[in-house]
Amino acid sequence: MLYNHITAMPVEAVDMLNCRPGKIFADCTLGGCGHARLILEKIVPDGLLIGVDQDVDAISNAKKILEPFKSNIQLFHTNFEHLPEILMQLNIKTVDGILLDLGFSLHQLEGSGRGFSFNKDEPLDMRMNIESGLKAEDIINTAEEKKLAAIFKEYGEERYARRIARKIVKERKLKKIRSSRRLSGIVCAAIPDKASRGQKIHPATRVFMAIRIAVNKELEKLDSFLDTSVELLSPGGRLCVLSFHSLEDRIVKQKIKFWEKECICPPEFPVCICTKKKIVRSLTRKPLQPTPEEVAANPMARSTKLRAFEKL
Repeated sequence: MLYNHITAMPVEAVDMLNCRPGKIFADCTLGGCGHARLILEKIVPDGLLIGVDQDVDAISNAKKILEPFKSNIQLFHTNFEHLPEILMQLNIKTVDGILLDLGFSLHQLEGSGRGFSFNKDEPLDMRMNIESGLKAEDIINTAEEKKLAAIFKEYGEERYARRIARKIVKERKLKKIRSSRRLSGIVCAAIPDKASRGQKIHPATRVFMAIRIAVNKELEKLDSFLDTSVELLSPGGRLCVLSFHSLEDRIVKQKIKFWEKECICPPEFPVCICTKKKIVRSLTRKPLQPTPEEVAANPMARSTKLRAFEKL
């Protein structure tokens, strides 16, 4: 099966990692392997790439795409939150760089058959890892109206979250909502016509994004992983994150800002008693973004923000 995906900001991300021959790097979101292939080209002949992805289709694709580098790779089908256990399994204490690309692939949108797209009539699944439990239809058909509205508001920043949640609860009483097309139609019907006409994006975009984030617990896993990431890096090691919406970028930005601080005592304290030390150096005071040329060639990259830091 062809895994269709265009990697966002490949050159910028790999350059930020400072890849060199013989070093160890972890690409924790393999996707279409655009980043992974560039990393491998820079670390051969004796470097190691640890490739991780929670989507089994991405792992199958990586085995084919990265076959010329098979002696330099170790592949793992799991979420990036399990990188500490992976390193323990490989008897590796720290790595020289970690890459996180938090976007979902064109393959998942168009070819996975899991209901990520509001333009298709597919089962309402939305799991990145098909071996995990909760599906999108479980949330849509069982969550209370208040909970649904909170998901749409918090994760999707959807203005009409309450109206949409109310409409979903009304429709699911008539018949369970099991397909992406039916959910898309319900969302569109809940939004006022005037508001729909004024939007540049499809009316169901924010709701579908919010449900995907909730199903895969994307923000919780990102926050948890970042808390352990610094200790997984060797001194001088780097972490590069590509985020695709404001909630992800905010988490990354706040973590880096906290790690760069040397003292977190209240201003009124005459002397520091927290003993907190600066442990990273930000490499991106402002996030890097794709060039207009890249956005023209790959519209899915338009919202990408790249942030990186180096461990001191």
